[in-house]
Amino acid sequence: MGKIVAIANQKGGVGKTTTAVNLSSCVAALGKRVLIVDLDPQGNTTTGYGIPKRSVEAGTYELLIGSAEVRQVIRKTEFRTDVIPSNTRLAGAPLEMIDMPGREGRLRKVLSSVQLDYDFIFIDCPPSLDLLTLNGLCACDSILIPIQCEYYALEGLSELISTLKTVRKKYNPYLDIEGVVFTMFSSRYNLTLQVVDQVRKYFGDKVYRTTIPRSIRVSEAPSYGQPINFYEPKGKGSEAYMDLAIEFVKNNRPRNPAPRRKKTAATV
Repeated sequence: MGKIVAIANQKGGVGKTTTAVNLSSCVAALGKRVLIVDLDPQGNTTTGYGIPKRSVEAGTYELLIGSAEVRQVIRKTEFRTDVIPSNTRLAGAPLEMIDMPGREGRLRKVLSSVQLDYDFIFIDCPPSLDLLTLNGLCACDSILIPIQCEYYALEGLSELISTLKTVRKKYNPYLDIEGVVFTMFSSRYNLTLQVVDQVRKYFGDKVYRTTIPRSIRVSEAPSYGQPINFYEPKGKGSEAYMDLAIEFVKNNRPRNPAPRRKKTAATV
């Protein structure tokens, strides 16, 4: 059954969608079956995979309000990754879902029917803590948190951790932190190193060793509707996201069970 990973941070501008698009594409390039869900009304993950938002007749919005089936809205792409797209219609979903029973678990319910089809399902959550993000956190097994190395990132992180505790208590007791990844990273700045130190003290081995550097090519790729590993395969941004994908997949390898000890007279 595919693992569902939400990529979330309520603070905007931290490279959340960039990480969602490029990590999912690189994981697919490693031979994994990957689906990404665009849960953001801005639809940037959708266009990042070359799907025009105006062409989306059915997507995440229709799934959440119950007017479409999940297999009807999945779009195949040339990048080995399947996409459930979105557009601005999704902004109206929270209001329409207010009186629906189990509104916070609607995404989890629809994704359960396709979990066996994929190794990993990524959810690109909006930069807010609304009902859409709550659906993403209730649907996922773990959350991956992109952090830009600046002071305000630490403030936003504490709010996100508080939200995770609430979600665990009320809706999803199995929600785990997949990891924290530093984006727009530059070791030349003292503030960057200070933020890294603070985050590592709190999260320990949950912090990825791979960091994502600032890159003009990474910023350009969405305007061409391509993940970075297709737009500039040999660039530093592509290499960084591929390293992150390798680390991600390695962390999710099934662990071999401890060998059973043979029974002896002493242990029987």
